[in-house]
Amino acid sequence: MRAIEIENPGSGYVLKVADIAKPVPGAGEVLIRNAAAGLNRADLSQAMGGYPPPPGAPATLGMECSGTIEAVGPGVAAFKPGDAVCALLGGGGYAEYVAVSDKLILPVPKGVGLIDAAALPEVYFTVWTNLMDAARLQPGESVLIHGGSSGIGTAAIQLLHARGHKVFATAGSADKCKAIAALGADVAINYREEDFVAVVKDKTGGKGVDVILDMVGGDYIQRNMSAAAIWGRIVNIAYQSGMQATVNFAPMLMKRLSLLATTLRARSNEEKGVIRDAVLREVWPLIEAGKIKPVVDRTYPLAEAGDAHKRLAGSEHIGKILLTL
Repeated sequence: MRAIEIENPGSGYVLKVADIAKPVPGAGEVLIRNAAAGLNRADLSQAMGGYPPPPGAPATLGMECSGTIEAVGPGVAAFKPGDAVCALLGGGGYAEYVAVSDKLILPVPKGVGLIDAAALPEVYFTVWTNLMDAARLQPGESVLIHGGSSGIGTAAIQLLHARGHKVFATAGSADKCKAIAALGADVAINYREEDFVAVVKDKTGGKGVDVILDMVGGDYIQRNMSAAAIWGRIVNIAYQSGMQATVNFAPMLMKRLSLLATTLRARSNEEKGVIRDAVLREVWPLIEAGKIKPVVDRTYPLAEAGDAHKRLAGSEHIGKILLTL
């Protein structure tokens, strides 16, 4: 089957189409003929030579896909050949076929196209487990989303808006701020022109926000503490500006803050399956009701995966970038 291989992993990596063995579904797995694969920053990290796939996962890039089930392995009862699905993957999405645990599969929501469905799994697994599980978000609480125009950001804004939360979000241009406001951000902050801490304090009467979802790190670690309300929870899912910072932890004591950090990829299929069930129960009805939509920035054919990576690395996008097969 056709798949993308990484040539010369590192800063000068090249993505090329290669012919590799077609996977065979094992017990509890299904074989998906992929229609599309979603891009994630973890793919960039893996291609650069870091963030390897978890044990047992394919070495091929790609942490989410959509497509049609071609075959099922022993013990699979909830899905059958011909079902239109999308799935969270440990790897293997940049290929014509992928075998994946049935615990990580979701039906394509009604009203969503098969290709666009590839934009859904990684973002909503991530947003749900970080905001609802880790941060223990409560009804009526306010949330600050950094990277509001990213795949994670556009998903989080829509979900929070649909569930009635006041949403603050940062983005790096006027156009991006306009886009995230249209998705439901109550306060869109251009971080290149405004201090998000000052804006948050001004718009909350000095209180701050209850929960912050951050993928920036670096000096945002300290600034997030300033923007957080008493008993606030700050969740880091990445550290794009650096994993090291000099931090004054006094605000954590004075505000009784929680500083959290999580990853998703290395969790067991059983743990991911619990998240899948929550997403299917809580998020999918909102998608089917038209209150949430996949936000797709651009699609590229599989052979142009390198160009797709360049767009993702340049942060030009709003929403998800997809590869089509």
